[in-house]
Amino acid sequence: MAETRIFARLKADHDRHRDLLDRIDQTHGDSDDRRTLFEAFRVEVTAHAASEEMSLYATMLAKPDLRDEAQHSVAEHKEIEDFLTELYEMDFASTGWLTRFRTMKERYLHHIDEEEEEMFPEAEKGLSEAKKKELAAIFEKEKPKEKAKAAEEEPSSEEERA
Repeated sequence: MAETRIFARLKADHDRHRDLLDRIDQTHGDSDDRRTLFEAFRVEVTAHAASEEMSLYATMLAKPDLRDEAQHSVAEHKEIEDFLTELYEMDFASTGWLTRFRTMKERYLHHIDEEEEEMFPEAEKGLSEAKKKELAAIFEKEKPKEKAKAAEEEPSSEEERA
């Protein structure tokens, strides 16, 4: 269904994220697996969030009846970004890392469930077919750029303070 392509694309990303989260959760200590899977998740989620904000959220923020939901989701993206930075800077071998990871995982799963169950259906009703097609095109164009950018940038809480 072309009209739901943007939402199907976002959900497909979410499904990949769920898989990565489960795989990370099965890792132990400061292993290559944990580092590789976490970095894949970090880059993927960072690119997904930025592209989602440039496409769907930008449009939702301009619509009064969808604005609150979009603002809530943008705030949750920032929360997840902060978790990712914290995890990146932590000792991957510490028991605290996995505990913090599981807190982030729970928050992220809540976020994407909320998007899929509440926000996407609401947004879909409020957007024309042409607009949905345009949003899908923006998302597809921006995501590879955002992925490359996320892979190049090393997250640091120090940069935010500077």
